[in-house]
Amino acid sequence: MRNLILSAVLATAVGATSANAEEKLKMATIAPSLGQAITMSTLANIVNDNQDKVEIEVAGGGAATLHMMEVARGNLDFSMVSPTIYAFMKNGKAMYAKQPEAPELSKNVSLLMWFPWGPYHFAVRDDSDITVLDDIEGATVFLGPQGGGAFNAAKGWIAATTGLVAGEDYEAISANWQTGFQAFLDGSIDMYVNGCLDPCQQFIQFTETEKVRFIGPESDQGEAVDKFLGSFRFRADVPAGMYENQTNDGPVPSNDTWVGIGVRTDMDEDTVYEVTRAFWENLDQVTSNAPWAKALNMKDSVQKLGDMPLHPGARRYYEEAGAL
Repeated sequence: MRNLILSAVLATAVGATSANAEEKLKMATIAPSLGQAITMSTLANIVNDNQDKVEIEVAGGGAATLHMMEVARGNLDFSMVSPTIYAFMKNGKAMYAKQPEAPELSKNVSLLMWFPWGPYHFAVRDDSDITVLDDIEGATVFLGPQGGGAFNAAKGWIAATTGLVAGEDYEAISANWQTGFQAFLDGSIDMYVNGCLDPCQQFIQFTETEKVRFIGPESDQGEAVDKFLGSFRFRADVPAGMYENQTNDGPVPSNDTWVGIGVRTDMDEDTVYEVTRAFWENLDQVTSNAPWAKALNMKDSVQKLGDMPLHPGARRYYEEAGAL
């Protein structure tokens, strides 16, 4: 249960910020139970504990695609970003196709750091007759909140590897992260998808009482898969032996992607520098068994992914630290 305990500790710590901070900043994350939100909340926690200039207040819930627009409008200061979603925003495509202001607003979203989302876990109960992704025809699944980046990534991986199309060959339910997971717990859906760094809180909880099996496609090769992966996604295995009631006897092929923490481009350079410095210089405060902490690497965090620019304040710190 260590991830559940960690979540509670972080929620308490982020709420107990300094009353003497000169500036209050707002960060929005996706559902607070998800590993990516825990990573972002931890950044806020470390920053709040190690300087007095700013206090970052964290609110969990909602879609990162919407949060990015709110950062650009100046209603938020930080949110999750991704190179793929940023490209959609910059070019007014996909979920931003009906938002004509998106390309101009994208100029006010910059990068603080990248981190790995975690391999996508396509989970079924062990007694399910679904043994590979190619078997989900006619099934009911949760891919993530519709319209979000996770939903599109899970849907795209299935289409690229199996040819199955959501809404035609199988039903993708409309639900948020909490209700999607509850539907899997209740047995009302056949498959649940979550991208995370193992061990993941949701699967720790599920395997306390039931056996889980992670499934992959019959093949993860081919032109369609390479096109889906593009420049920002990459193949990654879901490992065996991570959960007591996990029945896989070997790694399961899947995919991963880079996501990041975005910041308002018009935020003061010195403020962003201080946030970046306070986090990286105190990252060792995080317990060593936190899987997402092990996955953080400063060189990876500043890699060039698409057109999203580093905020000048973050760039200044990374140059001083030798990461650029």
